[in-house]
Amino acid sequence: EFTGLPFVTAPNKFEALAAHDALVETHGALKQVAVAINKIANDIRLLASGPRSGIGEITIPTNEPGSSIMPGKVNPTQAEAITMVCSQVIGNDVVIGVGGMQGHFELNVFKPVMAANFLESAQLLGDAAISFDEHCVMGIEPNKPRIKELLDNSLMLVTALNTKIGYYKAAEIANTAHKNGTTLKEEAINLGYVSEEDFDKWVRPEDMIGPME
Repeated sequence: EFTGLPFVTAPNKFEALAAHDALVETHGALKQVAVAINKIANDIRLLASGPRSGIGEITIPTNEPGSSIMPGKVNPTQAEAITMVCSQVIGNDVVIGVGGMQGHFELNVFKPVMAANFLESAQLLGDAAISFDEHCVMGIEPNKPRIKELLDNSLMLVTALNTKIGYYKAAEIANTAHKNGTTLKEEAINLGYVSEEDFDKWVRPEDMIGPME
């Protein structure tokens, strides 16, 4: 009734009594989902950090009044909650793995703890994923001015000049811009390596997000 799937008898009764490999393997898939979600949630939390001293490339919904310490701060509570769930699921996977290795000769009596942890993982991860989607993911918005600010000041864009003026000159431009707190364009022109026209033609971020022709 809970899963919509029928109960079926094990094809090998001896294996089913002595070992619970299917539970271990199946929960491993849940663990992998938890690992992936944890990475996504951390990326969202970091990209939303700010509003001024962090990355701040995205904004997330304000689900609570804010930080009790810093007025106006938006805490990434949904991301924090689901990463805690992911930690629990990964911990449960350890318990299930240990339970799976406790079969002695013809019997493994650890199925109760394995089943309890498996069901907890499935329930927690399912509920948390729904909440994370509804209260965080669906409300994510790009902070376009901040994205443009970081992009325009990124020294990484000098990569576009590698094939035009060579690695060492491109590196000199980047290092000089970093040292002087200036832009790549300013230093490329000041050093006499690239004209303003060529810089605008060659350094185009939109051309750097796919394979080179």
